[in-house]
Amino acid sequence: MKKNHFIAFLVAIACSFNALAQTPSSSKMNAFITGLMSKMTLDEKIGQLNLPSVGFDVTGPILSQGVEGKLEKGLVGGVFNTYTPAAMRKLQDIAVKKTRLKIPLLFGYDVIHGHKTIFPIPLGLAASWDLPLIEKTARAAADEASADGLNWVFSPMVDIARDPRWGRVAEGSGEDTWLGSQIAKAMVIGYQGHDLTKQDAVMACVKHFALYGAAEAGRDYNTVDMSERKMFEMYLPPYKAAIDAGAGSVMSSFNDINGIPATANQWLLTDVLRKQWGFKGLVATDYTAILELMNHGLGDEAQVGKLALMAGSDMDMVSEIFLNRLKKLVTDKKLDVHYIDQACRRVLEAKYKLGLFNDPYRGVSEERAAKEIMSSEKMELARTAATKSIVLLKNQDNILPLNNQQRIAFIGPLVKDQRNLIGCWSGAGDWKKATSFWEALTAQYPQNNFSYAKGANLIDDPVLVKKLNPHGAAITADSRSVKELIEEAVEHTNKADVAVVFLGESALMSGEAASRSDISLPENQQVLLQALKATGKPIVLVLMNGRPLTLQWEDAHLNAIVETWFAGMKAGNAIADVLFGKYNPSGKLTMTFPRSVGQIPIYYNAKSTGRPFSEGQKYTTQYLDVPNTPLYPFGYGLSYTHFNYSAVSLNKTSIKPSEKLTATVTISNTGKYDGEETAQLYLHDVVASVTRPVKELKGFQKIFLKAGESKTISFTIGAADLKFYNTNMKYASEPGKFKLFIGTNSQEVKETEFELLP
Repeated sequence: MKKNHFIAFLVAIACSFNALAQTPSSSKMNAFITGLMSKMTLDEKIGQLNLPSVGFDVTGPILSQGVEGKLEKGLVGGVFNTYTPAAMRKLQDIAVKKTRLKIPLLFGYDVIHGHKTIFPIPLGLAASWDLPLIEKTARAAADEASADGLNWVFSPMVDIARDPRWGRVAEGSGEDTWLGSQIAKAMVIGYQGHDLTKQDAVMACVKHFALYGAAEAGRDYNTVDMSERKMFEMYLPPYKAAIDAGAGSVMSSFNDINGIPATANQWLLTDVLRKQWGFKGLVATDYTAILELMNHGLGDEAQVGKLALMAGSDMDMVSEIFLNRLKKLVTDKKLDVHYIDQACRRVLEAKYKLGLFNDPYRGVSEERAAKEIMSSEKMELARTAATKSIVLLKNQDNILPLNNQQRIAFIGPLVKDQRNLIGCWSGAGDWKKATSFWEALTAQYPQNNFSYAKGANLIDDPVLVKKLNPHGAAITADSRSVKELIEEAVEHTNKADVAVVFLGESALMSGEAASRSDISLPENQQVLLQALKATGKPIVLVLMNGRPLTLQWEDAHLNAIVETWFAGMKAGNAIADVLFGKYNPSGKLTMTFPRSVGQIPIYYNAKSTGRPFSEGQKYTTQYLDVPNTPLYPFGYGLSYTHFNYSAVSLNKTSIKPSEKLTATVTISNTGKYDGEETAQLYLHDVVASVTRPVKELKGFQKIFLKAGESKTISFTIGAADLKFYNTNMKYASEPGKFKLFIGTNSQEVKETEFELLP
């Protein structure tokens, strides 16, 4: 790969966001750390690079052993998977009271979508298209995590993903580069605030660097083979945006990239990340990633440890290969101690920037934890976030919203479920404290004509159940037969005006190590739906899931479909609010829903071919058995009302590179409900030196309109919005014609044209 071609983009934004990550003066910090390192032995320096797991969670094949003994010897730089003031204080006491140099510890944890107040999974939260809300959820998570003894969170995950078979799509913001970059910035600012030394700030760790979301076949940990152009245009910008926002750390990814695993990839971790992007923070590996370099075929423990360190990995998560192998490499003159000093300095700098040398405990106390964790304000924020994340996919004949005077049969294994509501990677969240839909519903409407039947087990496949229960019985089966469950559900449906069926995935069917080759509803759930459809009663499907699903039959045969994702602690309240019209759904998809797995990867900003699809023409790009189009496109989401878009008007039809133009559209709420609409701006470069996507998201505005109200909104476009990597991999704009689209999703748009002059 070429090393020096990447031209930094978003320069103005980078400057403003770097200012947010205010740190003590670098000269004072450097003097302090230089003095400290002059007192450190080689063993103590290597110890700072050691990041073992201590405590509550296991997310890899091995566990750390004997951590407290190593800590007393100064052989631990940080720990993760432990929290609470008492647990943190116990370990920090050892570090600052019993070790020779009293260097404090980093305390990390996977705070992905909340610490103990769990918000919707990130894919769901992204569907809100509400950047201030997303930032608030990260800020709330930082409040809780910091009060609970943590100073470092392994988030945000900004991997662009276009293959819903990959389970970790649940943890990211979807398929779009531009939107993913905006969300990455919002989350970093939410976590870190404006001053990392503040007690309520935590250091963000952007992950997984890089390209983890492009694993072949959507199979977790799999290889990535990608062109340089695609890498820089589509996949790397969100990481860069997080760095520009001031992210203090980066986590490398498990996958190899064009033959070199990220953990040992010097081009990636040093040439791009540090030299081209100017990143000054620390790089941590993922769980046992250095050890796994041996499985990649890169050598024995000593060799892979050397490769990872020299590539730019600073902290070794769990493997302890740095701890066990680096000293001998130095004494055998096979490794320059400079690399150890460099990594040690980066770890110590992170601790300095967090203020740990001034206050290792950062004001942690049981009283502060009790005040911050799951406060009424945070739980209300969780409800708001859940509500705004829900996407209405279908609403035939306006069957929704429901009326609480109707006779309604609520069917399905997820109606009363709590365990799955908080989704995958729910960290320290306690599912027993989540509000189920049934609990929320009956509290809101104690006098009702509602009935309930389970209808089916969540999963009937015993092989799959075993895989999903690695740590105990998270998924259990009803003692009744399939026939008995369905008969009860049919009986309730026959007596009702409408049946509302809650189906989907279990929480552990998405997330890490949760790839699926078939992303339809489990077969037993499909059988239930078919039996209920046969009653002739209207059927509303409420989905809980962590990825796009294939729903062709459901879309063709059911009256309404509501996508709720795994919506967190207040999911039940939010779903009830939407179903009964207390909130008009406003969520929009950030990842395409395919008709069939055979279409994957499918995404809105694909490129045209030399033979674009033409109806009735055989020799054009198409499938024989399914349309090219998705079931639900990027940006899609219905409302209980209807929004009408006027034609787009431009204040000028051509601009010079130094000028900007304004695109204006009027949006009218022509329905009978008040509602929010997300207007989306897309661009297309008509003629360029390299092939360009058919559309690219470049902006959006979320507006609220009362029934009958109209508003005119404007977007400003300049040459910076038109840049791409040209034939020389230079990031620049080119003169010529551009199409401009504004609409309610990536397919339903109003179109006009303008020209960029030389």
